[in-house]
Amino acid sequence: MWHPETHTFYMPFRECTVTLQDVAFQLGLPVYGWAVTGCLGEFEKFMEGGRPTWEWFQDLFSELPPPNKVKQMTVHFTWFHERFRVLPADATEDTVRIYAHAYIMMLLSTRLFGDKSANQVHIRWLPFVANLDDMGRYSWGSAALACLYQCMCRVTNRNVTNLAGPLYLLQSWIF
Repeated sequence: MWHPETHTFYMPFRECTVTLQDVAFQLGLPVYGWAVTGCLGEFEKFMEGGRPTWEWFQDLFSELPPPNKVKQMTVHFTWFHERFRVLPADATEDTVRIYAHAYIMMLLSTRLFGDKSANQVHIRWLPFVANLDDMGRYSWGSAALACLYQCMCRVTNRNVTNLAGPLYLLQSWIF
């Protein structure tokens, strides 16, 4: 049974929980570094000094998704997957960078911080993905663990029927 107050499982033999050490060991994510933070409500106003979000998206990916693939501040995973699935054999350094941005956006939105649908790529990750050199400086492990705790606490509500978040972390920890 999950106890939201302490973020622990109560087992017949003792209490236990997923720790930062578990995250670092099982996922290989850094647990020290810059905090993964940002305004999730109106983040587009704060991106790159007020620059329009979709302009920034177009600069990073060299194109915009069709309107039928956009829902508020998310892009359907299928558009990313179809567009960036295979790197061309004659790819330039800029093309490789664009594909890296897309791949990391997909990983963050569907694997590490996925929602219940798992088919949306949220553009709130643009500030983190924009500078690939800084990606390793963030404490992704801490953010993933916080996300897991939040999802576990949310699912203790009897009205919630689905669990989201980094569930493979929970699965590997249980194993």
